Amino acid sequence: MEYSVVISRFDPEKDRSPYYQEFLVDAAPHERVLDVLLQIKSEQDSTLALRKSCGHGVCGSDAMLINGENRLACSTLVKDLESNRIKVEPLPGAVVEKDLIVNTDPFWKKYQAIMPYLINDEPPPDRERLQSPKEHEIIEESTRCILCGACTQACPTSWANEDYLGPAALLKAYRFIFDSRDQAKQERLRKVASDHGIWQCYTAYNCVEACPKEIDITWHITRLKKASLGL
Repeated sequence: MEYSVVISRFDPEKDRSPYYQEFLVDAAPHERVLDVLLQIKSEQDSTLALRKSCGHGVCGSDAMLINGENRLACSTLVKDLESNRIKVEPLPGAVVEKDLIVNTDPFWKKYQAIMPYLINDEPPPDRERLQSPKEHEIIEESTRCILCGACTQACPTSWANEDYLGPAALLKAYRFIFDSRDQAKQERLRKVASDHGIWQCYTAYNCVEACPKEIDITWHITRLKKASLGL
């Protein structure tokens, strides 16, 4: 089946602003948008710039705006778009470096700010720090995050406030704040309850709709709000 693939193009070395370019591609319905983009890059325009790595919905590197929704190109089948016209753009709200590649430095800076690692000053055990299934259940959903950035770049607060930590960083903070093995709960709570943290979330639920792992991010942020109030 032939698809019309309209891609946002931008090369800062020669373009003053982004523009759209159309490609006609023959693809089977079960193929992924990533397959279509790589076919274009291989057969029609080798200058097309995009990020991709594992290709299996694990690394999160190929998040982009596909037919108006933040999605993973490697997890989106062309048949599921229910149209023979595919429009592909970089994630909204981020600085475009080239074509479908955005600058992720601000995203990772906010991620690092919440100390995304286990903090425990007790002497390490011989094997590992144990956690019961019930304790792990509290954080299990948050551990599914692949840090693709789709949620953060779908968030209206992130668009309006460049200092806002964003859904992904706050979700990762939840993952450690509620980890029974971690000892830095209060320090992290102070960080997420700052002027650019949890209280800037207005429960628009854009992050939930954008998450490719179907994580209820807004629920987790609400839990952080309650924890910061001692509830």
